[in-house]
Amino acid sequence: MRAAGRSWVVKQARPALERFPQYQAPTERIVCEARWLETVRPLDRERVCPAVVAFDEAARVLVLEDLGAAPRLDAWLAQGRDAREPAVRLARFLGAVHAATGDPALAARFANAAMQRLHGDHVFDLPFRENDFPLPPAVRARAEALWRDGAVAAIAAAAYRRYLEPRGVLVHGDVQAGNVLLAPRGAVLLDAEIAHVGDPAFDLGTLLAHLWLPAAARGEPDAAEPAVAAAWSAYQAAAGAAPSVRDDARRYAALEMLRRTLGAARVAAVAAPEASLAVLAFALPLLD
Repeated sequence: MRAAGRSWVVKQARPALERFPQYQAPTERIVCEARWLETVRPLDRERVCPAVVAFDEAARVLVLEDLGAAPRLDAWLAQGRDAREPAVRLARFLGAVHAATGDPALAARFANAAMQRLHGDHVFDLPFRENDFPLPPAVRARAEALWRDGAVAAIAAAAYRRYLEPRGVLVHGDVQAGNVLLAPRGAVLLDAEIAHVGDPAFDLGTLLAHLWLPAAARGEPDAAEPAVAAAWSAYQAAAGAAPSVRDDARRYAALEMLRRTLGAARVAAVAAPEASLAVLAFALPLLD
């Protein structure tokens, strides 16, 4: 939307997801996104979130600042570029939000169970049982072996139960690289439609997964370690997180990388079968 030399981004929640129209989604998701932006604004000193111009709850329309032609973080990572700066900025912000939002009363304002479950099914369930997702033959063979074994499915099911527990802190719910724009002011985190009260390690794990995944797909996961280590340090400093959170986040990260390789929302980095297999080889040991 553009007027008098200014432009905005206008989002309207519809009953089906744009990328996956076969999935119905409650329009209340945009209410949760608007509430997320409102709740975190006092904590967002570095302007990691886009500014809200207007919100019409009845029409399910959210108007945000336009960040122009800012590149996405996933494109940056695909080029093998140094991601420490955006990783630190995002992790520090998440840590600040998680540290400040432990009030149980928040759960009632973020009653987003349908979106949480829709997302959770695709992270923790569907990729680890028989399905018809279009996978290259070598990747499908590896997936079928994992289904038959059942060990990964059991780990994922336990993680899913934890993810669904209605306690914890306010989480964004989808801190993937495709939801991050690299604006002149730094990384900007978008699309909080899955925001809910839950496990803080899930946000951190999703971020770490997307820092690791492109490097793992190239067969050089160690190249991501500087950004991963910097993100953890920044998060721990902001959140005061115990070391055990890192273990929980690593498990969530592994499951996110697996679902981005075996699930419906495969990413471009794993398009080649050898890249998919490289990600599986890296991610599976992180479940232990």
